[in-house]
Amino acid sequence: MAIPHYQSLMLPLLQAAVDGEQKIGELVEPLADALELGTEERARLLPSGRQTVFSNRVHWAKFYLAKAGLIEATRRGHFQITERGRRVLESQPDFIDNDFLDQFDEFREFRGHQTDDAATTGPGPAAVPSTAAETPEEVMRAAHQQVETALKQELLDRILSASPDFFETLIVELLVAMGYGGTAISPGRVLGRSGDGGVDGVIDQDALGLDRVYVQAKRYQRGNDLGAGVIRDFFGSLDRFKAAKGVLVTTADFTRSAQETAEFLSKRIVLINGDRLAGLLVRYSVGCRVEDTLTIKKVDEDFFSE
Repeated sequence: MAIPHYQSLMLPLLQAAVDGEQKIGELVEPLADALELGTEERARLLPSGRQTVFSNRVHWAKFYLAKAGLIEATRRGHFQITERGRRVLESQPDFIDNDFLDQFDEFREFRGHQTDDAATTGPGPAAVPSTAAETPEEVMRAAHQQVETALKQELLDRILSASPDFFETLIVELLVAMGYGGTAISPGRVLGRSGDGGVDGVIDQDALGLDRVYVQAKRYQRGNDLGAGVIRDFFGSLDRFKAAKGVLVTTADFTRSAQETAEFLSKRIVLINGDRLAGLLVRYSVGCRVEDTLTIKKVDEDFFSE
């Protein structure tokens, strides 16, 4: 079962408040029970990992009901239904959503401020249509995901259009940025094209170079997946260097047989395909930089507690 969107939670949340003051945190599980949510849906977390998706949507439903004057805050984390909220329930609505709440002046004024903000700050949660199923926070995260997906694609395109030498240097720089370099002063270096023994780079894990990670980089077009033979060849190269671990990176992907071969060989070989490579480049800001930062803030309940 899909997790209900926040607007569909407005009516159940308002109904739960008819018996008096409620603590929002204590309504999440009863609402999940009433909606017969499964274990997976209840446990699914936001990307931040700090709150479940369902709990977040319950809180957003509460937020919008309060903006329409159907509920009001009483004390930290608690709320109660208002007389307006009781009249709404007495009318026995089939559904409460943002369009329904538009009948109230306070809510229209609230959404009017959102429109004004959108006109001055550009597209974003403020421009979310009233029928949107996603919360403003979810809209922001989805937009961020779209931007990041496009960035990853562009990074791979740039790599494919660059020289093989550039790609090898990029991989070494990425591994150093990830912390593979230990205490070495100059932890990573690209090996020469001739006589490199089947490896493209090496990372010293300590100042003396006693522990090393060897790297091989394969700049292949998408669809040209690496097979088990490439893995075995890299294993042989590691053997010549008396190395215990290596990283094999490609802009394409690995076949299933290649993945299985890497799993069963006696040396630790980590495989990084194009998708994972692009994700690591973004995460560690290699080949890209922060252009802007949007911070989502919430009320500090501790600050207002008396």
